[in-house]
Amino acid sequence: MGDKTKIRTQIELLSALEQGEVVTQMALSKRLSVSVGLVNALLKRVTHKGLVKAKAAPYKRWAYYLTPRGFEEKSRLVAEYLEASLEFYRTARQEYRSLFVRGRECGFRKFVLVGRGEVAEIALLAAVESDAEIVGILDRGANTERLNRLPVFQSLDEAGDWDALVITASRHPQEAFEGVRDQATDQQLLAPPFLHVVRQPVDSEAPDVAPRGTKR
Repeated sequence: MGDKTKIRTQIELLSALEQGEVVTQMALSKRLSVSVGLVNALLKRVTHKGLVKAKAAPYKRWAYYLTPRGFEEKSRLVAEYLEASLEFYRTARQEYRSLFVRGRECGFRKFVLVGRGEVAEIALLAAVESDAEIVGILDRGANTERLNRLPVFQSLDEAGDWDALVITASRHPQEAFEGVRDQATDQQLLAPPFLHVVRQPVDSEAPDVAPRGTKR
């Protein structure tokens, strides 16, 4: 779990408890979309820090209350999360802008984004700033045909003419990279540093086959 995700989870936990409602750890687990074990660990941590007080309720349940210190901590975390989000936005936008510029210097003009979501939207802004043409978005699990006026492809065969693939899958970037690496050369696979995509060594004896979907 990344730092930003940890902060968001803590904010959501404190928000769920600030009304002093009677809740179960199972209910909190579903609300926060985390395991019951993590909920238990988080509750112990915030209680130990004096951020939350617990009171026994009927049927072996508990009512949790935020202390004044808990309200202060929630406000601090919200501010920290917003700052981290803005820093992430600035970093991602700059790295995608640099990526598109380098791609254009290599002669690439038409790009396909691999993965949709918040990161893809940032990449689209960077593409406009870099005068890079986005052909569409590759998302095999998508249930929509268009996103931000761009076509969403289930496979690269639908993309037609493209020059390079840009990884924009934020949750599983390595998986997205591996899913298209056999359809492009290493030079055509572009990923910003903040996604931490690892490029495995390519077999030097493998034949140089033109990737599917490209037109040169």
